[in-house]
Amino acid sequence: MARVLVPFTTGVEEIELLAIVDILRRAGVEVCMASLDGNMVTGRSAVTMAADADIRDVADDAWDMVVLPGGMPNAHLLRDDATVKMVVERLRAERKSIAAICAAPTALAAYGLTAGKRVTSYPACRAEMETLQPSSVYVDDVVVEDDFLITSRGAGTAVAFALCLVARLCGVAKAVEVKSDIVA
Repeated sequence: MARVLVPFTTGVEEIELLAIVDILRRAGVEVCMASLDGNMVTGRSAVTMAADADIRDVADDAWDMVVLPGGMPNAHLLRDDATVKMVVERLRAERKSIAAICAAPTALAAYGLTAGKRVTSYPACRAEMETLQPSSVYVDDVVVEDDFLITSRGAGTAVAFALCLVARLCGVAKAVEVKSDIVA
């Protein structure tokens, strides 16, 4: 069974977080929602969510993918968190998949992971993405895959993004099955 870590904190975009977790779990993927302190988190729309774990307690576990949801200040808090950065860099070194949606791809750009890669983000983050990593190739597609990176645009693309993650982890047939089940 594939294992995915989804770190999140204050101001997370609820649709992105929950669509990712829900769709991956429907596909049979083990998902850990890890807050930066293990406590409840209030998202951008004032929805309070429980974490499965404190990221510091699960950071060294074996993960097949890490997914950064967007929302503010969540995206910048994840970017600035040493544990999140360590997990992302370790998975990069292990050639595992790294995904981010909305404003969260800015963290990947800040870490240097988007150099020479095709990427996307929330449209208002484009200038920041290009400033942080001038060699990345910014595109306006709903979901962009380039090697180990998967990026997407925002809350409205969360289901397509999550289905792409399922395809990467479990194969296209499983993604088609889940898509059909949720009538996407």
